[in-house]
Amino acid sequence: MIDRAGVREITTTASAKRRVFRSKVDQLRPTYGFEDVSLAPGTSTVEPADVDLSQTFCGLPLEIPILAAAMDAVVDARFAGELARLGGLAVLNLEGIQVRYEDADAVLARIAAAPDDQVHDLLAEAYRSPVSEELVSRRIEEIHGAGSRAAVAATPGAARRLGPFCAEHGADLFLVQSQVSSARHLASGYDPLSLEEFTRFMSIPVAVGNTTSAEAAFQLMEQGAAAVFVGVGPGAACTTREVLGIGVPQVTAIGDVAAARDAYLAEAGRYVPVVADGGMRRGGELAKAIAAGADLLMLGSPLAKAEEAPGRGTNWGMAAPSPTLPRGTRITVGTVGTLERLLFGPAHASDGSENLIGALRQSMAAVGASNIGEMQAVEMVYAPAVATEGKSWQRRR
Repeated sequence: MIDRAGVREITTTASAKRRVFRSKVDQLRPTYGFEDVSLAPGTSTVEPADVDLSQTFCGLPLEIPILAAAMDAVVDARFAGELARLGGLAVLNLEGIQVRYEDADAVLARIAAAPDDQVHDLLAEAYRSPVSEELVSRRIEEIHGAGSRAAVAATPGAARRLGPFCAEHGADLFLVQSQVSSARHLASGYDPLSLEEFTRFMSIPVAVGNTTSAEAAFQLMEQGAAAVFVGVGPGAACTTREVLGIGVPQVTAIGDVAAARDAYLAEAGRYVPVVADGGMRRGGELAKAIAAGADLLMLGSPLAKAEEAPGRGTNWGMAAPSPTLPRGTRITVGTVGTLERLLFGPAHASDGSENLIGALRQSMAAVGASNIGEMQAVEMVYAPAVATEGKSWQRRR
């Protein structure tokens, strides 16, 4: 018998009872990150040169499934143009330095050079200046002038104002991005953004991020999301998991949201791309993210290492400027080479952090996947020993 207090009483004799207590810990669901899994080779292989990485993302054709994160140290107009030349798409932060200062580069240089014990105060100060709509429209124009489509991102609180403005001034894609995205947000002090109304009103595609929940993702798709971004706290510059204690390891999160995508396609007949956002540093992790179900990959810190990145070898998250509870920190990633070399090689490092697209192609070829859809169907195994098995000599270095 089980009473309301969660105690199961087991009768052992007529006069003795043993109590077994139920705990939330007993119901913990196993979840998996990139280091917990591996891809299993199948019965066929493909020539790497024949692997097709092209995608159509929210109506925008891409040659490689790479998005640059809406981080100030990663994306400006110059970087967007270079990534577009290489086949990807950069997303500009509409609440960042680029749209607060005409000479954004000078501000970014000060942040990159600041001592560690002063950087949080400097970030908070730099982000106090108001967002300029004139600069928003100018940056969209500069991105187009650099040869790229203009994808822009804002938090839900700023989306109601900036979304229509950006659509009117030529933006091609609008990303509503928050720490945790849900289909229903409760607030007593203001009128929350209605995603369903927003997507219906906007004349350009509206993507939404971030979530780790299949049910939340399904509801976001029902409300008109053109794409759903997956990941809460996995980024190298993000401390959300430590500060707030929330997050789901990326392989599980991607797989759950991909399941929602497939269910929504079966029910509604509309395919909503899933974007793995954060936690990927090496080619193998890109491959695992797609195998888990992602259609595209959003990278931040790995691309901040490019010569073209405005952060000068540093990076920080969008929540880092918070004056009261920063959920990010400035990290030093270094500048290791051009964006083209980081993506297409030749690699000067043996850890998989360079020639990311070459590694992804090679991985897909080795498991017999000739395109993204086939890669999503390859076998994935639980293999926590895969990173250390037989690697004693490497670990001594």
